[in-house]
Amino acid sequence: VVTLSLLMYPVLRSLALQLHSVVTGSYVSGTHSIAFINCLNEQIAKDIARAIMDKKLAAYVNILPKSLALYFWKGELEESTEILLLVKTRTSKIGELSNYVRSIHPFEIPEIISLPIDQGNPLYLKWIEESVPRD
Repeated sequence: VVTLSLLMYPVLRSLALQLHSVVTGSYVSGTHSIAFINCLNEQIAKDIARAIMDKKLAAYVNILPKSLALYFWKGELEESTEILLLVKTRTSKIGELSNYVRSIHPFEIPEIISLPIDQGNPLYLKWIEESVPRD
């Protein structure tokens, strides 16, 4: 019974948060997230952004211009330029988004990280919710 309760907790919590949001009309912190995805160049960034949008895994993707990146790779300090995608989506879609991007991304280990959205323009957050289908 305890194991089943622990396994069901994320599902029950999600349902409770959705119910709270519907009843109160308020945004529940963390319902949506911003994912950061690095890309080698602008064409790859555009291709990945379009693929994400075609799959309806996001409501909005920003493609930020080149930035300098410093990182350790296989024990060596590397320096490169990268393009960064900022992906606005439902938090519940992050796992699917990550799996999909890894399947199409040319990097061996692409950067795919996310942060929950704590607060924001309620109309914009509602638009994200309406633009990205539920699970």
